Amino acid sequence: MLYAFSRTRFAWGLLTLAATVLLLTALFFQYAQGLYPCVMCVYQRAALAGVILAGLLGWLAPRNGWITGIALSVWLAAAVKGFWLAKVHVGYQLNPSPFNQCSSFAEFPDWLALDRWWPALFHPTGDCADASWSWLSLSMPQWLMGIFALLAALAVLFIVVRIAGVRRKA
Repeated sequence: MLYAFSRTRFAWGLLTLAATVLLLTALFFQYAQGLYPCVMCVYQRAALAGVILAGLLGWLAPRNGWITGIALSVWLAAAVKGFWLAKVHVGYQLNPSPFNQCSSFAEFPDWLALDRWWPALFHPTGDCADASWSWLSLSMPQWLMGIFALLAALAVLFIVVRIAGVRRKA
């Protein structure tokens, strides 16, 4: 049943929609609530964009093994990177120090200059140590650690299900 679900446009669309809602939520916090993103926030947004890209790729050809293999790899890599970035960000918040600070400028590679191409989404203006928002006593990067961990676990589940399903068919 999970194998069949993993091969549907609905599954990939759901992933794309969920990650897009998270990115839109970040924009709500920035533009409606005045919580400006720091460099780590911007990098975590880029990781979410990677999950969205993976979801769109999988949605385009959910039954093509090569394309969904690439999509699953991108999904897992983006989720793991997002988790790691959120973990580092939590460190900045829990251990603020003049010797433990993030950069004020995004350092995307020239071939992926997201901060220049799409500054409304990827230009950092906040402070990494600022923990002015929390819900259920967890800061935003702490929530994102959990979200990215869940996304990574789901990617691993999909990979295992796909491998097991292909082996069963052979």
